[in-house]
Amino acid sequence: MAQDLELDAWDLQSELNGVDHRTEPGGAGRLVVRRGRPFSLTLQSGGFLPDGGLACTAETGPQPSEQYGTRASFGLSAAVDASRWSAAITGAPGAPLTLSVCAAPDAPIGRYTLTLGRSGRVQFILLFNPWCTGDAVYMEDQRSLAEYVLAQDGLIYRGSYKHPVTTPWNFGQFESGILDVCLRILDMNPKHLRNPGKDCSGRRNPVYVSRVLSAMVNCNDDDRGVLLGKWTAGYEGGVSPLSWGGSAEILRRWDAAACQPVRYGQCWVFAAVACSVSRALGIPCRVVTNYLSAHDNNGDLVIERHVNEKGELIQSREMIWNYHCWVESWMTRPDLKPDFDGWQVSDPTPQEKSEGCYCCGPVPVRAVKEGDLTFKYDAPFVYAEVNADVVTVMKKPDGSTSRVTTSTVVGQKISTKSVGSDAREDITHLYKYPEGSEEEREAFQKADHQNKLLQQRQSGGLRLAIKVTSDMRKGCDFDVFAVVTNNTSSDKKCRLVFGSCSVSYTGHLGDNCGFKDLLNVELPPGGERRVGLRLNYSKYGGLLTEDNLIRLAALLMDYSTREATLAVRNIVLENPEIKVRILGEPKENRKLAAEITLHNPLPETLENCCFSIEGANLTAGGVISERLGCSVGPGEDAKVTVYFTPTRSGLRKLLVDFNSDQLCHVKGYRNVIIGK
Repeated sequence: MAQDLELDAWDLQSELNGVDHRTEPGGAGRLVVRRGRPFSLTLQSGGFLPDGGLACTAETGPQPSEQYGTRASFGLSAAVDASRWSAAITGAPGAPLTLSVCAAPDAPIGRYTLTLGRSGRVQFILLFNPWCTGDAVYMEDQRSLAEYVLAQDGLIYRGSYKHPVTTPWNFGQFESGILDVCLRILDMNPKHLRNPGKDCSGRRNPVYVSRVLSAMVNCNDDDRGVLLGKWTAGYEGGVSPLSWGGSAEILRRWDAAACQPVRYGQCWVFAAVACSVSRALGIPCRVVTNYLSAHDNNGDLVIERHVNEKGELIQSREMIWNYHCWVESWMTRPDLKPDFDGWQVSDPTPQEKSEGCYCCGPVPVRAVKEGDLTFKYDAPFVYAEVNADVVTVMKKPDGSTSRVTTSTVVGQKISTKSVGSDAREDITHLYKYPEGSEEEREAFQKADHQNKLLQQRQSGGLRLAIKVTSDMRKGCDFDVFAVVTNNTSSDKKCRLVFGSCSVSYTGHLGDNCGFKDLLNVELPPGGERRVGLRLNYSKYGGLLTEDNLIRLAALLMDYSTREATLAVRNIVLENPEIKVRILGEPKENRKLAAEITLHNPLPETLENCCFSIEGANLTAGGVISERLGCSVGPGEDAKVTVYFTPTRSGLRKLLVDFNSDQLCHVKGYRNVIIGK
């Protein structure tokens, strides 16, 4: 009988299986495998393998059940069948007994116990397998898999749509201990605590898992989630979101603090952590940035903004964020009609509730583009983020209101890192048809939204635009311009209000950085007037948030027609460049030095200066910091040498962060090829 076999010992062949299953960087001597692909065990038994084989049972979760698919019983077959749980004896006669086992391609992911006969118990971790055609996360392109599953570092885009700024990030999904933290996140989710058997069964489905992660990366439901968000100044009890350079430190802090939320995160941090966890579990994932991203809180797909007669924005719950980051995960959607497989949007940043908790998605990117807003999950909210109409209303002192013509279009330059390079890939075309096109309007109608564009770009009338110079660096004084053009056949007399203020990336306004009010702007037919506004560091320097953003707004009022036109533009001030020079020949397990330099562009002295570095397989999964022992005067260089020891060969990113009292969290990176 099969149960009579006595197993004395077994070899998990962790390294061999890890390389074969592409889990070896995070295996750390354990058996970590992917579903739908065989793995091997070498067995030593005290007896012979009887005819009829070996009884095998694979179980996951605290309440394994065949009904839930969390328990599978199977015996030996002549050959492994990759479409189901199966096992077969492999190897030459006389050689040690080698057992090949394969998990079903739709088995729940997680920690497993494999029972062999009466005495054999093997522990292993099962992950999604995007290399397996039968897995719901299967992705055909090998270069994409190298980027979206295996790459431990990348770039996230911030700044503005006119000036995207790259922020390097260490995803670190294969760093020591991170996979355990990811599995703990799944175990701490409220669905698991309420019904662990049903929750573990749901882990067969990447749609379910990605929705759980969307909820658990934030802690807004008091669900012991990973990150607490904060979008206003003052980070007491935690650190600025800009201080983070990677996900591993955040995940480790959450784990070490008994699942208390890490303080603090903002959208790119939430998205980056969700991306790290998704990749660790085997779901292809990427971080996406949407510039001029709308936050529609009433579901009408219209963002109504109010301004006063100075062109100053009157705050409301409905905002247009300068940018917003979320993640896309690759999977099939058998729960929807055909042709909606592929990239799915999930958003772990807590904004609005979905089915009673703060999560968003997954919703197919194609559903957003086509305006199919009945599809799960949260399609109307994501659609509005990239395609809402904008209505601007001016409130006058007497309480009356009037419409203001504005050219603001949400959903600009939707960006992600390119596969295999540090270039930015524009994926706007995946989310929306060209603005104002027939297809875009048809998608609007399908979304059951009958509003037409409130204005089209017209060649006639008064035109208003904001122009800036190319050299807008933090610490410098510079000019910005409002340009008024009269495209009519008659003389025009207007009032031009041109103002600036600091602004956060979420659209919350700060104090005035410069203002000009011209009551009599006269323009002949075809005439143009260029009005400059000087922005001085002495005024704006102390008002900037960590986002380095200034909002420019020009409001033009035509005395003859009483019509008003508004032009708005957010500008991002450039931080100084961080220069990194590698000293020595980069080799595995050989100590290296990085000479790091930053030039102080401010007309003030930098105090409490500190450089920090991190990188996957470069800094042992942690952050290495080096403080300067002196202040850095205006025009002087801050320079340190930091030592680190690479642990794996290949192309790696060394991420650098500079921080001081006056110049906060300047980011940089250097690609380093580590030899064997």
